[in-house]
Amino acid sequence: MIECRGLTKRFGNTVAVDDLSFSVTPGKVTGFLGPNGAGKSTTMRMILGLDRPTAGTAHIQGKPYGELTSPLRTVGALLDAKWVHPNRSARSHLRWLAAASDIPRSRVDEVLALVGLTEVAGKRAGGFSLGMSQRLGLAGALLGDPPVLLFDEPVNGLDPEGILWIRRFMKRLAEEGRTVLVSSHLLSEMAQTADHLIVIGQGKLIADTDVSKFVASSSEATVRVRSPQQDKLRELLAAQNFAVREEQSALIVTGQTSDAIGKLAGQNGITLYELAPQQASLEEAFMRMTGGAVQYHGAGIQQVMGGVL
Repeated sequence: MIECRGLTKRFGNTVAVDDLSFSVTPGKVTGFLGPNGAGKSTTMRMILGLDRPTAGTAHIQGKPYGELTSPLRTVGALLDAKWVHPNRSARSHLRWLAAASDIPRSRVDEVLALVGLTEVAGKRAGGFSLGMSQRLGLAGALLGDPPVLLFDEPVNGLDPEGILWIRRFMKRLAEEGRTVLVSSHLLSEMAQTADHLIVIGQGKLIADTDVSKFVASSSEATVRVRSPQQDKLRELLAAQNFAVREEQSALIVTGQTSDAIGKLAGQNGITLYELAPQQASLEEAFMRMTGGAVQYHGAGIQQVMGGVL
């Protein structure tokens, strides 16, 4: 389990993390989301004892990282896939980690097989692609068979097959009862991987909830309707003060149920080809919830080009 209480980090006058409190519990994949500059990486570094908090605490299994008697057997982390010495082979790197933590050498070949690097175990890490480096980082995180795991952008550099593999891998780790915290900017991937979300913006907590609840609470209910009598249906919906707009040859009705729309159409003899409730995507919900917490906004193209276009 990971517990953060009142976690705060200042760099001079800049507040990177601001009184942040949350818990990450075992048995589920917890997605750690936020815009660029939100404080995700700084938070992870404080959890792992790499940055000292200005205030507050971060505990792993009830203790600060610095007080863990066997850190690699308690928590595994992948924060930077390219930190490995480039002239060491994958196997040598893992053997070095194992020796430093009194982990049996036999475990090295086990984790290399787990992440699919057995065939390249003798090759220099400096020649690895980013995707292979990510797999080596995962192997290092799993070396001590820890109950707690932290991954920062673990799918960077992976091809679609690799992304599918790591999604299933993280889910399996959670199903084994481990605590899994994963940060990612690929929201579509988090929608398929995470069970729970912790969302921050400008260092502050925005949401700590299940994925489905996050999407539902930050988006409006809509219903997509298609009919051969679409103009008449639009007039009827407007007469009932239903919020309606046209989109891709269909009507999108906001704030109403499909039952209410179907009943209205039936009472007026209108045939329906489609009557489908819609749910916002995680990306849409994320943008609505964090729009005010984005540190850097892109300028419009006309502003960038001086209004030339």
